[in-house]
Amino acid sequence: MRAYKNEAMADLAKQLTAGLLRLRKGYVDAAEAFLQITEPEREYPYELVVYRLTGYRPRRREPIRPLTGKSLQADLQKLILDICDSLDLPTEAYAEEVHDTHSLARRLRVSTKTIQRWRRGGLVARRLVLPDGKKRVCFLESSVRHFADRRRWAILRSARFSQMGQAERADIIRRAKRIVGRTGSCLHEVSKRLAARTGRAVETIRYTIRKHDQENPADAVYAGHSEPLDAQAREVVYRCFLHGVPVTSLARRYQRTRGSIYRVINEMRARQLMTRKIDYVYNPQFDLPGVDQIILGEAPAEKAASTRTRTQRPPRDLPPYLRRLYELPLLRPEQERHLFRQYNYLKYRADRLRKKLDLNHIRSAQLRQIERILAQAEAVKNRIIRANLRLVVSIAKKHLAGPQSLFELISDGNVSLLRAVEKFDYARGFKFSTYASWAIMKNFARSVPKERYLLDHFVTSSEEILDLVASAGRYDPRATSMLELRESIQTVLAQLSPRERSVVVRRFGLSKLSEPQTLNQLSRSLGISKERVRQIEHRAMQKLRVMLEPVRADLMR
Repeated sequence: MRAYKNEAMADLAKQLTAGLLRLRKGYVDAAEAFLQITEPEREYPYELVVYRLTGYRPRRREPIRPLTGKSLQADLQKLILDICDSLDLPTEAYAEEVHDTHSLARRLRVSTKTIQRWRRGGLVARRLVLPDGKKRVCFLESSVRHFADRRRWAILRSARFSQMGQAERADIIRRAKRIVGRTGSCLHEVSKRLAARTGRAVETIRYTIRKHDQENPADAVYAGHSEPLDAQAREVVYRCFLHGVPVTSLARRYQRTRGSIYRVINEMRARQLMTRKIDYVYNPQFDLPGVDQIILGEAPAEKAASTRTRTQRPPRDLPPYLRRLYELPLLRPEQERHLFRQYNYLKYRADRLRKKLDLNHIRSAQLRQIERILAQAEAVKNRIIRANLRLVVSIAKKHLAGPQSLFELISDGNVSLLRAVEKFDYARGFKFSTYASWAIMKNFARSVPKERYLLDHFVTSSEEILDLVASAGRYDPRATSMLELRESIQTVLAQLSPRERSVVVRRFGLSKLSEPQTLNQLSRSLGISKERVRQIEHRAMQKLRVMLEPVRADLMR
C-alpha cells in the first residue's frame, strides 16, 4: 500500500482493494475518469469521491474535511496502481492499444525519464499483465491522448531533444560558461535560466551540461565539479544546512549541483547516526511477529482512563515553576510499563535499521525513518521524565542541610533521573519510582564530601550514632576534616522534620555547641513530657532506618 496524502483516501484504498474481484476494474476506470475532471484549485467532499468511484454514497459518520484537488489527483493515481496490484488485469481487458514505458518513449521520441516525469504531471498509469506474462506499468492510448491534449507543449518540447544539433549544444555550453563566470550560479539555476531563454526543458539543459563536462574535463563548465569536497568542506556544508542555509545557496557557493549537496548532507547525517550511542534494554518480545501494533499502539490504561487523575497538592514553600510539576498526573503502573517498553523498542528498531545503512549507497528515506523513530523515542522519554520530576524535588528537599542549594540538588537529581530512565528494566516488575529514588539518593550521597564512606558504616540506631561521633577524633585530618564529617551528618539528618532533627541532635550531642542531653533536660527545654521526647526520638530513628536502608544496601554492593 502506497503512502497517501489524505488518510481518508488510504482507508478507501484498503476497502476497494479488498472488495469483490469483478468490481475492481470498474473502480480503476472510474478513478481515472474522475481524475481527468478534477481541478487542483478546488475542494472535493469525501462523499462525492466515494460516489464517483463506487456508485454508492457512504453512510454518515464523523465529518471528514474536504480534499484539495491537488492532493486528490495524486491519491487517485496511487489508488489506481494499488487496485491494479491487487489483481492480475491483462492488457486484453481493454479494447484499445496499450503501451509500456519503453514503447511509449520510442513512439513519442522521448526518454523513459521523461515518461516518469509525465506520470508525476498527471499521465495515468496502470499495472497490467502483458502477453508475455510479465506485469508492468502500462498506459492506455486514451490516457495518453487525454494527457497530450492538456500538455501538448510539454510533449512537443520534450520530443525536440533528439533534434538538438551540435551548434545548439555548443551555444548552450557557451552561454552556461558565461553565466557561471559572471554569477557563479549552480547547475540548477543555470539550467533554469537557459531553459527559459531557449525553450528547452530544464532536464535537457542539465543533461547537456553534465554530458559535456564528462566528455571534456579540460573545458568543463564546472571545472572542479568532479573533485569531491574535502572533509572540512563537507562539515561546513552540513552545519550550514542545519542552521537553515538553503541548499541552492550552498550549491552556488561550492559550484555544485543541488543533488551533490544533498548527497553530502545525507552522508553527514548517516555518519552522525552511525556514531550516535543508542542504548536500550532488550526484551525477547521485540522479535515477535506483529509486535509493532502491540507496543506502538495506545497504552491500555489510556483507553479506559477515568476522569480522576492522580494529582498531588504541591508544598507551599516551592517556587511557582516547581509547583507546576505537581499539575502533571502520575503514571499508572500499566502506563509506566507500556511507555518503558515502547521507549526501548523504538531504540531497538532504530539500532537495527542503522546497522543496515550503507555509506556508499545512502537513501534519504532510510535516514528519515531512523531519525523519525529516534524522535518518537525521545518524545516517550520526555513524557516519562516529566511525570517523575516531582520525585527529584521531593528527595532534594530532604537533602537541603548540605552545602548545595535546592536548585543545585534538583539539577544533580535530574541527571540521575535521566540515567535511571536509560537503565531501568521494566520486565522485572519493579516500580520505576523505587529504582529512581535509589539512584537519586545514591548520587546525592556521593555529592557530599566523604558521604559514601560514612553511609557505608552508618546504621540508624542510637548506639551507633554515638559511636560514629565518638570516633570522629580517630579520623586522619588529611583525609577527613571535622567540618566535612559534620556536614555529612547534617545531610543525613536533613531527612527528618525540624522537631525530630532537634531532638536527635541535642540528644546525642551532634552539634559542636552542645553536649548530649538527657530526656529530662530535653523535656524541660521543649516544654513537653519525657515520654513524648522518647517517642519523638524513636520515630526519628525509625524514619532514618527506613530511608537509609535502600541506599546503604545499594552502596554496599
